[in-house]
Amino acid sequence: MFSDIQAVERGLRRAGYIGDGIVHTTVYLAASLHKPVLEEGPAGSGKTELAYAVGVAADTKVERLQCYEGINEEKAIGKFDEPLQKLCVELKSKSGDVDWTALRTELHSQEFFSAGPLMRALLYEKPCVLLIDEIDKVDQKFEAMLLELLSVWQLSIPKLGTMKARSIPFVVLTSNEERRIGDPLRRRSFYLRVEHPTAEREARIVALRTPDSSAEFHAGMAGLAKALRGWSLEKPPSVSEILDLAEALKILGHEQVTPDMRDILLPLLAKTEADRKKLLLRDGFASLVYDAQQYTAEALRGGAA
Repeated sequence: MFSDIQAVERGLRRAGYIGDGIVHTTVYLAASLHKPVLEEGPAGSGKTELAYAVGVAADTKVERLQCYEGINEEKAIGKFDEPLQKLCVELKSKSGDVDWTALRTELHSQEFFSAGPLMRALLYEKPCVLLIDEIDKVDQKFEAMLLELLSVWQLSIPKLGTMKARSIPFVVLTSNEERRIGDPLRRRSFYLRVEHPTAEREARIVALRTPDSSAEFHAGMAGLAKALRGWSLEKPPSVSEILDLAEALKILGHEQVTPDMRDILLPLLAKTEADRKKLLLRDGFASLVYDAQQYTAEALRGGAA
């Protein structure tokens, strides 16, 4: 996928991802050694963005498996297309004598199998990026099913047989730590801890999305993000939500957030009723803006260093 670590750094930056030496080296080694990358950290810290950035950097597609409680192997791997199988049987029956043994084999071939994200990831001629998102939401049985894929790069499917990878995907696993991921999966993975970015780094991220704005604007958005995340909100803002806020402010023609903008910005900042009420408290929003200004100065100092 990548010729060296510098190629990873250039590719991720081209994709708009601001990483560091640890991320660049981990991605390079994971791609070279065919190891999954397990990212753990709070929701909204930008874990999934790494997978999409690697896809852009390597000029390849991203297959995403969104995990949820109760997901089964059919959703992840795929299943036989029963209506298509039935139609095939009806058409063959009308054509005269039927070799039922041959037909049974044909019905359980790949042509009649509707592939899910895990199987599709193995079928690319060129390695893709396989994003297994929020793996902490699945149970240990489902986690164990992934071990065959991540160990020998194949899937054993009843009636279809063993599907071996045409190419080995670059795998990113993300976890919000709702449940501890098992040790067998951890042993097979390189581990990255992902926290919300520092004010300085978030200012650089905002700058990529709003390059025509000033350094003060970028630092202001990063300062506001840090202030909001320090307020013990039920739903602190993600990196993507701060980027949305930055673009909204540009549309509204504002270069900074001031206390009198509280009511206008509440729908963008508060995502639960409890958080909305907290920001509506007397002097609450003004205090938040004050905190943001202190962090903005911190981001500006860091950017100038």
